[in-house]
Amino acid sequence: MGLEDLSGSLVVIEGIRDASYDEIVNITLDSGEKRTGRIIELTEDFAVVQVFEGTQGISLTNTATELTGKPLMLPMSKEILGRTFDGIGRPADDLGPVYYDKLMDINGKPMNPVAREYPRSFIQTGISAIDGLATLIKGQKLPIFSGNGMPHDSLAVQIATQARIAEDSGQKFAIVFGAMGVSHDVANYFKTAFEQSGAINRSVMFINTSSDPVVERTLTPRCALTAAEYLAFECDMHVLVILTDITSYCEALREISSSKQEIPSRKGYPGYLYSDLASLYERAGMIEGSSGSVTQIPILTMPNDDITHPIPDLTGYITEGQIVLDRALSQKNIYPPVSVLPSLSRLMKDGIGEEYTTADHPEVSNQLFSAYAKVQDTRALASVIGEDELSDTDRLYMKFGQEFEKRFVGQGRYENRNIKQTMDIAWELLRILPRSELDRISPDLLDEKYEV
Repeated sequence: MGLEDLSGSLVVIEGIRDASYDEIVNITLDSGEKRTGRIIELTEDFAVVQVFEGTQGISLTNTATELTGKPLMLPMSKEILGRTFDGIGRPADDLGPVYYDKLMDINGKPMNPVAREYPRSFIQTGISAIDGLATLIKGQKLPIFSGNGMPHDSLAVQIATQARIAEDSGQKFAIVFGAMGVSHDVANYFKTAFEQSGAINRSVMFINTSSDPVVERTLTPRCALTAAEYLAFECDMHVLVILTDITSYCEALREISSSKQEIPSRKGYPGYLYSDLASLYERAGMIEGSSGSVTQIPILTMPNDDITHPIPDLTGYITEGQIVLDRALSQKNIYPPVSVLPSLSRLMKDGIGEEYTTADHPEVSNQLFSAYAKVQDTRALASVIGEDELSDTDRLYMKFGQEFEKRFVGQGRYENRNIKQTMDIAWELLRILPRSELDRISPDLLDEKYEV
């Protein structure tokens, strides 16, 4: 089969027969160099192939192609725990190949909606702003919306090293970490942080750096999710998947779409961006008959901090809430700079309370949201009339807001709080306010907790 055309990382093969979408193609140059590609478009007469290593040095006459008859397959076994791979699943840690029990298609299999179990159990991240107000539930997909220069990398590492199933009684828990388009410094930071914390022993890392081929970037999250599905549904483990940065993934899609001369949609992204992101996010969940689970935390940097940008906008439609990082809090040296009011977890109500966290958790979280919303109103009023003109109650709200941001939202980068510690801090802060202002908490609970 000969080449018909070359464009960027794409080659067009003519006279192709019996090929299939996503099939892997082996490409051999006259020099003996071998490269790998993937069919991304198919007609009766030709196929468009993405070349992972790029098309430099390839001409229309010096190349032989061979269809493999299968998509990209990952070798899977429990040996992958503790290993680091590149963006398409090749070992990157000098430990040799994986001796596999099973080869798995990176595109996964559709999860039968009828067979899904409803997510309920609480995953403790050790971060009060998440555990207390935007609780992560086992089997959920809960993205983090950040911005350039904000500490989302540190937050990702902290979640990965601290996260555990709250009611864990020896249950198997693993982390799958996928990084797309990161600099070498950031890649080294992730590796070092995982090794120093000891989390590397229960982790699998897939790292695509900014110098790696753009094409690989579109496969990295699929490789990570395939590893997660193997550990969850073949090994009965509870797996937390952290993917960073989804924006790099989407920009790679846009670049490839442009090279295919597809008609662009919003901001130049392909019109199928929604369905493509859904094909990643919907691989989270639990299946009846399996004791394992896949939970996702995708991290994306919002271009220009714009939450209405297509990437966070579409992500918000597909996922079950979001955690938003705030630049103003970051500039105050508050870590993690979680913006409480736009952050939410849509499954939180079904995974908190006496059976999962603490009995007072639902009421306390509602009261914290209500009180902090009033803080914003009070700050706006103070900016107009001055703090000296505020009422005594408004001054207490101003004090509550400062302490809330400093002590509840803010915590150390290595501080791991359990849910009881989070609730204790919440009650200490609520006692700053008059009892009459705590209208989201039942009188019986106030009698028990407010005067303590």
